[in-house]
Amino acid sequence: MIGFLESRYPFLRSAAQLIEDNGASLDDLLSSPGFEDARARGEDRVLSAIEHSQVTSPSLRNDFDRMMEVMSYPYARILVSCINDKFLTRRYALAEAVRMNALLGQEEYAVVQRIAGELDVKSRASDEGLRMHFSDFLRFSTRIKSPEWKLINTELKDGYVFLTQERFDRLLQNALQDRIESELPLNVPDDVAKAVSERVNRLNNILQSAKAKFNPQFTGELKPEMLPPCIRTLMGNAQNGINLGHSGRFALVAFLNHIGMSYDQIIAVFSRSPDFDESKSSYQIKHITGELNGTDGYTPPECSTMKTNGNCYDPDDLCARETVNHPLTYYRIKSGRPRKE
Repeated sequence: MIGFLESRYPFLRSAAQLIEDNGASLDDLLSSPGFEDARARGEDRVLSAIEHSQVTSPSLRNDFDRMMEVMSYPYARILVSCINDKFLTRRYALAEAVRMNALLGQEEYAVVQRIAGELDVKSRASDEGLRMHFSDFLRFSTRIKSPEWKLINTELKDGYVFLTQERFDRLLQNALQDRIESELPLNVPDDVAKAVSERVNRLNNILQSAKAKFNPQFTGELKPEMLPPCIRTLMGNAQNGINLGHSGRFALVAFLNHIGMSYDQIIAVFSRSPDFDESKSSYQIKHITGELNGTDGYTPPECSTMKTNGNCYDPDDLCARETVNHPLTYYRIKSGRPRKE
């Protein structure tokens, strides 16, 4: 069985070597009838990223299927590079990383350690579990704002942080996402771009349609300068394609709902996130806003909870006032609105 591991993790250096050993060239990938399956699969990788924020993992029955899977990865990278859209690059990088994360949960420690090594992550394994060097832990956990991910709340020994495999895999997801984002877009020659132009145009049309579907258009009295720094930062991160943690999403949705923003305006905020999924986001928003159960929805967390959850950003002089203990209090003062009964 050739290419088993490479077909699951086509970013491995051994995947490139497998392609070379089988005599496959870029010209073959771009135009040979024998590689049509690889081209179709490469397009599907990008399409899955756009529509579902995760690259699918098809059933691979034989060596030919596995070879086509390996070849589809560089083809997908060419397509993403030709489209050259920052939102797509982030979304594609995340989608490939999420796929890897799902697969790693089925692997032995030796495979997980090999993947870590490929991503330049220093690790150790023992009967007790997996450990990651604290420098790599800090590098890939900073975007995860939950308190349990803080270094002070971990077990540290000899410079290595003990992690469950689930947590270890989650950090490798961040590592692969960063790696892919840093590598794309590739410098694609004109003749290569011409060869893939039909698929690029098709995918670009789907991408633009998806982005236009929820174009943030805020109306009414909402002004950024009236928002507390925490909410302003969360909203800015969401609109700039930075994924928010669960607590951050909850706080943002609850706040926006409480100040009177509509469902369409709220979902528009999240539509630029790399992992945006309309059906999931719709359910979460309607649950938080109370639309699903006919209530007024949840109240956003107070300032102390925002701090505990790592969602308090750049507090200003108004935040420092003793009477300002809730993001809504900040907003009422800035906007001059009376307290909502």
